[in-house]
Amino acid sequence: MNQPGNPGEVIRTVQNQLECDLYLGGYWLPIGKLKPAVKMPVRPPAAPAGSPARAVSQERIMSDAEPRKEKQKRLDDLVRRMGSCCRCSLAQTRLHLVPGEGNPCARIVFVGEAPGASEDEQGRPFVGRAGQLLTNIIEAMGLRRQEVYICNILKCRPPENRDPQANEIAACIEYLYEQLRIIEPEMIVALGAHAAKTLLNSTAAIGELRGRVHAYYPEPLSKPIKLVATYHPAYLLRNYSPDNRRRVWHDMQMVLKELGLPVPKGKQE
Repeated sequence: MNQPGNPGEVIRTVQNQLECDLYLGGYWLPIGKLKPAVKMPVRPPAAPAGSPARAVSQERIMSDAEPRKEKQKRLDDLVRRMGSCCRCSLAQTRLHLVPGEGNPCARIVFVGEAPGASEDEQGRPFVGRAGQLLTNIIEAMGLRRQEVYICNILKCRPPENRDPQANEIAACIEYLYEQLRIIEPEMIVALGAHAAKTLLNSTAAIGELRGRVHAYYPEPLSKPIKLVATYHPAYLLRNYSPDNRRRVWHDMQMVLKELGLPVPKGKQE
């Protein structure tokens, strides 16, 4: 019969295993039961002087409908153009185009590198294990997946889930640029090295790019969009550790604070 080890070591081992189980399941950062997601306003208006910040006029609620409809139409037109794209060989090997999905008036756009097998089968971004983790992260932020926009640098799956090649990124990147021009988000979250390096035109490692707010310029001399880089959910699944988990949560806290959104209670570090 095995004898128990040092009580402190046993406790730490059990705690680490529990953290990992929660991390890969329905609860993410930090440990604890998630409260129902709070709806995030698409473009919250500045509160009139002397009035409560929570007061939103009926006029504002009604005025959001038309811009949303127009933006969705422009995104749909863009998807149709993507569908006939043959700028690189990936169009010949894909099962489905994976253009992106979400709120056309989103304040936050999450950008990954490329679709995987599950995404290629369904034609939707981040629907595999990494996608489940991304959804958990979004919900841990107090948001809902349908309130943000999610897409990738590449719109077609590279064979065997290999890394995107430079010529593929060059052929596809204009589609992402146009998505960002249409949506006009306040914040971009670059998931992983390929997304961060491409959008920031940088050769630095993701570990050097994360942990601070960058500026992305959709056009020369245009108003910049804030950008936060963090680790890709697939990387986290392969390299889970409490330290990596804390780093990503720190990045997501930064996103919330930059947008003036509350960090859900019990989730500050």
